[in-house]
Amino acid sequence: MPDYVEHCDGATEIGKLSAEAVVREYEAAAKEIEGMGAELIERVKQCETMTKNAFAATEEMKETAAKYREEAKRIFMEIENCTRMTEEVRKTCTDLKEKIAQPTPAPA
Repeated sequence: MPDYVEHCDGATEIGKLSAEAVVREYEAAAKEIEGMGAELIERVKQCETMTKNAFAATEEMKETAAKYREEAKRIFMEIENCTRMTEEVRKTCTDLKEKIAQPTPAPA
């Protein structure tokens, strides 16, 4: 019998037994409710862990996205530099062809 109750003087044996049976049922239910509270706290801790892991994963995703952007910028610059160099080579070749194609003055 839980310690928060005690029999009253003058209670009959049947009354005492009935009261004990009822209080034991209530106590069992109260312990189940407390157990549910403990289970709820455990789920909250799991949610907190999942939240921390989700934030960490999000940070990792941001870092990965930043690396992709940096790599895209590097490749972009490399392509543009190559096209500028190619244009410069074409211009040089065109200028050289024009010089070669010009008739040379005859010696006097």
